[in-house]
Amino acid sequence: MPADYKSLSRVQRLATFLVVIGPEAAAHVLKEFDDESIEIICKEMTNISAIETDLQKAAVEEFSSFILSSYGSLLGGPLYTRRALEIAKGDFKATSILERIAPTSNSAEVIKEIEQMEPRQIFNMIKTEQAQTIAFVLSYLERDKAGPILGMFNHEVREEVIERLGIMEPTSLELINKVANALSKNLDTKQKTTLNKSGGIRMVADLLNTLEKEDSKSILTNIEERNPALGAEIRKKMFSFDDLSRLELPDLQRIMREVDSGDLIIALKSATESLRDAVMDAVSKRAAETLKEELEMMGPVKLTEVEAAQERVIQVVRRLEEQEEISLDGGGQTV
Repeated sequence: MPADYKSLSRVQRLATFLVVIGPEAAAHVLKEFDDESIEIICKEMTNISAIETDLQKAAVEEFSSFILSSYGSLLGGPLYTRRALEIAKGDFKATSILERIAPTSNSAEVIKEIEQMEPRQIFNMIKTEQAQTIAFVLSYLERDKAGPILGMFNHEVREEVIERLGIMEPTSLELINKVANALSKNLDTKQKTTLNKSGGIRMVADLLNTLEKEDSKSILTNIEERNPALGAEIRKKMFSFDDLSRLELPDLQRIMREVDSGDLIIALKSATESLRDAVMDAVSKRAAETLKEELEMMGPVKLTEVEAAQERVIQVVRRLEEQEEISLDGGGQTV
């Protein structure tokens, strides 16, 4: 092995290997690690620029036990790392992980302080701000916190904020500084930020899913009237467990091959007869018979357990859709 390769740590060598094999193959490797390990590995990947030929060979030789399915990209850096992470963990998760591994000098003290506040405190701070500013702040928060805050606004404001989030592009440094400076007056915190983040369709869909069904439906309908393309994209991402029944059979069959059988049985506990039939049609005859038997034998299950199992199934659906292995367009659209 080259002398400079030997000087690398084990993590740096692994990061080098992942850059060599390309984002598609790297994503499959990253799936085998927990989030904490992924952050450590990806931090090293972002520090890699071009890789010399001898280093490429050394990395492949050391990690030859891995199945190499791509030699495409030989450039590392933030863009490469984001691509691999999006494939492995989805776009929202990728953004979250990349932000946590960003250098301290690129951190946003104002935003980080806001993240630590309670939803009601954040609402009180931004309730008189323009919709664009509200959308900007919510785009930095986890769904479990952003959802309740959004619900505190009146219907008109929620609708405008949702639309702003849906069409939000990566935010310019100038605008981030301006917004952070304004918010810092309420926080008594010195402004310091170079972060660049966007909302996006997935975040909008997640936020709408946290609202009351009628509110969510009304907001989405109005957005579709003003911006049909945006509305259609949001609706496609607002996928619920019941929506499995509207997917094309090949897509549902692909999902069934990935879903944990234990999760599927629990998830179907409260499912409609039509959804159960759709799932049974998507699996083998033997598997369908086993599912029916286990459902009949299953005793009472807590609603929280059923919902958790359904959410895990949905995560599989979203991952396959992000990887473009299935389509969520299906035969119809529902909320």
